[in-house]
Amino acid sequence: MSAASAVNRKIRVVVAKPGLDGHDRGAKIIARALRDAGMEVIYTGLHQTPEQIVETVIQEDADAVGLSILSGAHMTLVPKVVDLLAAQGVTDVLVTVGGTIPADDIPELKKLGVAEVFTPGAPTQAIIDFIQGAVKERE
Repeated sequence: MSAASAVNRKIRVVVAKPGLDGHDRGAKIIARALRDAGMEVIYTGLHQTPEQIVETVIQEDADAVGLSILSGAHMTLVPKVVDLLAAQGVTDVLVTVGGTIPADDIPELKKLGVAEVFTPGAPTQAIIDFIQGAVKERE
């Protein structure tokens, strides 16, 4: 992509709720904040499988995916999404995770390829700034 087209293009972010977690208020708040910041947001809804999430990321030509997980299944679901992205040759999508993630699990998630983990109480502006900066670096 040329630098000129990157400047005029909105950042595309898939916000997804993998697994059986039925609480999506936080994901909706983040999706709205990203949209208000000028990003194009695709919210997948509840109970998405890793396969469905990766398919959406590919179909939507997303720059980033934000996985919202409150169920405690992050060490199963996140590696599956990361592995499926890699298996499809998708190596340029920023992967972020938000939710109730124990501090001890964050280094392991980052080793797997997660760019950043946002825990409850993270300011929405910090999330916006991180995604904007990280996507810009990748272009």
